[in-house]
Amino acid sequence: MFRIFACMALPALVAIVSVQAEDWPQFRGPNCSGVSNSTSPLPEKFSSTENVKWSVPLGDGIGSPAVVSGRVFNSAMVDEKTIGLYAHDAATGETLWMRSWPIGDVDEIHLTNSHAFSTPAADSERVYFYFTTLGLVSVDAKTGSDVWHQKLPTPYFIFKWGTGMSPVLYKDLVLFCQDDDLHPAMYAFDRRTGELKWKDDRNDMAVNYSHPVICESSTGDEIVVAGTGILIGYDPSTGQRKWHARTLLRNIKTTPVSHNGIVYVSVQSKGIASQWLASIDQAETGNSDNRITRDEVQAFFGARPVPEEFYKKTFDRGDLDKDGDLEGEELDVAFLAPNNRAGAAFDSTNPADEFVLAVKGGGEGDVTDTHVLWKHPTKYTDHIVSPLVVSDRMLLIKEGGIATCFETKEGRSVFGPGRINNAASYFASPVYGDGKIYVAGENGSIVVLRDSAELEVLAVNDLGDAVLGTPAIADGALFVRTRKHLLKIQ
Repeated sequence: MFRIFACMALPALVAIVSVQAEDWPQFRGPNCSGVSNSTSPLPEKFSSTENVKWSVPLGDGIGSPAVVSGRVFNSAMVDEKTIGLYAHDAATGETLWMRSWPIGDVDEIHLTNSHAFSTPAADSERVYFYFTTLGLVSVDAKTGSDVWHQKLPTPYFIFKWGTGMSPVLYKDLVLFCQDDDLHPAMYAFDRRTGELKWKDDRNDMAVNYSHPVICESSTGDEIVVAGTGILIGYDPSTGQRKWHARTLLRNIKTTPVSHNGIVYVSVQSKGIASQWLASIDQAETGNSDNRITRDEVQAFFGARPVPEEFYKKTFDRGDLDKDGDLEGEELDVAFLAPNNRAGAAFDSTNPADEFVLAVKGGGEGDVTDTHVLWKHPTKYTDHIVSPLVVSDRMLLIKEGGIATCFETKEGRSVFGPGRINNAASYFASPVYGDGKIYVAGENGSIVVLRDSAELEVLAVNDLGDAVLGTPAIADGALFVRTRKHLLKIQ
């Protein structure tokens, strides 16, 4: 009987010990929250040399570090044709191992992005890594040797920002969501074997860049994913959609935060029609007549052919009068699923909508009218930077270095808008540890704020190199991935 009990308890024990409280196992750390459970003191003032325990050069990349069991995992470009996955010793910075793969035939991406976009996820035994032409791979955390490989559809994005998604861990599952222009889907794989446990077809979505989070509701855990117009709660065991709240916008690039059974979201997005007209029709290659043709789309994207599959999915659906172009309502019909008209906007001058909201988990079916606790418009959300929820407050950082803060109970304003003394572009999301909030700017400066009901800037620290990846906090240290280096600050 003892042996039987021990065998039954082993999987739960492994799940508990595979990621420790001090670890930062994925994008934005525990549950993608940006909040460290560490009580160790963290630095307030630092630079590219001051309070730097070690610094190692890495090729170009904007993915974040993952830190588990004394190892730091990062992606980087080895050269223009090769993507690399690296493991470093967290104490010394020594390179433990490196894996590399050819990137193959990839689309052009925006200069701000990088082909080394992905943040690895890791536990004490394995590392989980995604790349567009590679799919999802798992390697041994100690040696880097192959464990399993899952080939996935190569994503296609009509706009050139490119891919930005990373795997997320939950119990014995590896979760991965990719809302692209051709094959949007949510996947759950077995951590040990790579077996596909379930998949949700998300063809009712436009392009989104939002990671799954776990909501610990009164009815059990739920996997919550934001998307086009809809926040969805999934059953972790089956992948069935348990509930949805139709309260979002055309698309979302921020990742929600789940805390005490409530999901907090910040969002900024334009209507689909205005986005397409501004990007295609009003570009130098367009003719600014408030209509879009196939020729305009191809001219905008240059020599690389737009897949015919994309035209069939969009133009054929939207060209209601069959005159060969899209205008007015046809744009919404083309680029939004028939059962999901979220974000429709016929007026190209319609400004972007921005708001913050809180949704209680644990519902069934359409919970828009029953579980949305509050929703408030604001002019100070950002379309990329995710919110930080800590100390019963929700902090937002907007492009240009503007901070606003709301209390989480009813969403009332706590402070802001106020400037954080670094008027930069922001792609990294804020993280918290030791009573301090770290906000990394693209210009290489990291602002340190006091976790307080008032906006208080403690320091502005210049690292001398662009930072687009969200820093990691583990073992009483800040791990920062700049475009050219990985640093341990302590």
